[in-house]
Amino acid sequence: MLSPDELERYARHIVLRDVGGPGQAALKRASVLVIGAGGLGAPALMYLAAAGVGTLGVVDDDVVSLSNLQRQVIHTTPDIGRHKVESAAERIAALNPHVRFVGHATWLNADNALSLIGDYDLVLDGSDNFSTRYLVSDACFFAKRPLISAALGTFDGSLTTIRAHETNEQGEFNPTYRCLFPEAPPPGTVPACAEAGVMGALAGVMGSMMALEAIREIVGFGEGLVGRLLMIDARAMRFETLRYARDPANPLNGDGPVVVDLSAHRS
Repeated sequence: MLSPDELERYARHIVLRDVGGPGQAALKRASVLVIGAGGLGAPALMYLAAAGVGTLGVVDDDVVSLSNLQRQVIHTTPDIGRHKVESAAERIAALNPHVRFVGHATWLNADNALSLIGDYDLVLDGSDNFSTRYLVSDACFFAKRPLISAALGTFDGSLTTIRAHETNEQGEFNPTYRCLFPEAPPPGTVPACAEAGVMGALAGVMGSMMALEAIREIVGFGEGLVGRLLMIDARAMRFETLRYARDPANPLNGDGPVVVDLSAHRS
């Protein structure tokens, strides 16, 4: 049930035909885990909290630095030096006290990924390295949790939804992250944002779109991004969508799967 305060707070959602009271109640029941409270995770967290997602969890072991503030809008200048999960908790509580916040000030790894992910209904991956991306994708498959994955370049971004543990209308498994990106690029070939830079407002766009896709997944309106990769070119202000399918040779849910647990992610 929504309280009178919640009815007023979410009034603009409730009058939407595709959301309404049932959709808003679904948001209140939902739990979402966000990997990273950085450029992508920060705006995603803000919009998910504003939307009334009942439980928001964040995995991030980093502290706020001055260079973060150009794009990580959930943190402020007085937060420099604090753990990001602490500053995120304060900002979310100030925005929407109806949201339960759970901060996990730890590094996601093969030992804790399944237990952390298994406690939530939906996962948003805003990490900034390929090893974490493959780990999160594999863990979501084994935990049977949907995954929304976004990535940022200097002036470009991408977004997709992965439900690799589920089957499509033909009874085949949906594609995995490994179907889209079979292998990580060699170390050093993709510069980190500290070296190449990143447009702060673009992080806000992509993080907001992650939140929108999460809300769509929870409420159930429209067409999702399973098997579709949304790409944004901020220089040309061009949006394109690429369809991709399950690769029968992929090692996770392919015809002859060889990834059967997270042991390969242990260093």
